[in-house]
Amino acid sequence: MHRSNRLFEIIQILRSATRPMTAEALAQKLEVSVRTIYRDISALQMMSTPIEGEPGIGYVMRRGYDLPPLNFDLEEVEALRVGLALLSRTGDSALLRAAGRIHEKIDALHGPADWLRVAPWGAPPDDPDKGCVSVSMLRDAIRNERKLELTYQDEQRCQTVRTVRPLALVYHLECVMLACWCELRAGFRHFRTDRIYGCEVLEDGFAGQGDVLRAMWPDLNRWEAAAALPANPV
Repeated sequence: MHRSNRLFEIIQILRSATRPMTAEALAQKLEVSVRTIYRDISALQMMSTPIEGEPGIGYVMRRGYDLPPLNFDLEEVEALRVGLALLSRTGDSALLRAAGRIHEKIDALHGPADWLRVAPWGAPPDDPDKGCVSVSMLRDAIRNERKLELTYQDEQRCQTVRTVRPLALVYHLECVMLACWCELRAGFRHFRTDRIYGCEVLEDGFAGQGDVLRAMWPDLNRWEAAAALPANPV
């Protein structure tokens, strides 16, 4: 999480807290070190954010501190709520957690809207404890242009090991597809993330090639049609 986003999160957590929050509790919630929380709280206090703390007790936000309202009209806010809720269908647990944080910010300023519901049916969750690849890891590799070594099993349960240059993620209703340049086949290939049984980020990168390869990517309509095929092309 970027530092500016983390500072905003700390403000939101302390504003909604009903009791003092220790640095340890904040660190656990934001998945950072306690030392990072100390630095962030100090930075916020230097910016005149009214955060008070007592050793051994925790931090509190003085009453009356508020954030500027989001500049969205009513329908725009409702569009955000529905769009965020639809992320539950992607199976991408990191995006789902991010959506929850955004929901909290919207609710803090506009109040909840429990009457807007989205059915959660969709792609299976990317749970590493159950052997599923983390979609967040794939997004990081695409963003940072790092090669991946994938162990992939197709519909016939044939396993192959591929070194790929990950280019894009396409979220479908029933699965998430990873588009790559496959070095084994010297061409574009697509992989269902729920059939990736091993994934290692390699030291090797492909800096500056991502945009070029995406520009060479086959026609998007053909790609979406391919997503309906049961097996990966070999």
